[in-house]
Amino acid sequence: MIFDEFSIKTLIRPVNDFPKPGVVFRDITPLFQSPRALRMVIDSLIQRYVEADFSHVGAMDARGFLIGSIIAYELNKPLVLFRKQGKLPADVISQAYQTEYGEAFLEVHADSLCEGDSVLIVDDLIATGGTLLAAVQLVKRMGAGIHEAAAIIDLPELGGSRRLQDMGIPTYSLTAFALDER
Repeated sequence: MIFDEFSIKTLIRPVNDFPKPGVVFRDITPLFQSPRALRMVIDSLIQRYVEADFSHVGAMDARGFLIGSIIAYELNKPLVLFRKQGKLPADVISQAYQTEYGEAFLEVHADSLCEGDSVLIVDDLIATGGTLLAAVQLVKRMGAGIHEAAAIIDLPELGGSRRLQDMGIPTYSLTAFALDER
């Protein structure tokens, strides 16, 4: 299936003033309600990574879980869950980070990765990069490396992909939106 960026973008719903005034939330729910669009997104990511050299897929809580789990399954890779604070039951390591809404903490099971592992980290969106940067720090603390950070959407004006690239982390997104784009 050929990737059709226009079709994908029309299925990403802008929601004004959510979760706070002045923010335009990019809702991917309609994209997931379209079997064709979901297949197009997943197939595009699978094609990009099918022959890539990494050992694990890391998925961000919560929308990153939706694509990360499918990618891990299709590529036969272990899945590492990066969760919001207090959601994992075993020993965790934690990393504080800033979001556009305030401070938060990201956690991962302490035994998820080993030295020498390489992780493809995935999320639905790269905005300020806070969540993905926290995941990068957690991966590095476990002695592993980052293959790439991938997302469905990039909001380049918020600087997240640039912040990741400045840290030496390659980024990839299927589409991008300007902040004022509808």
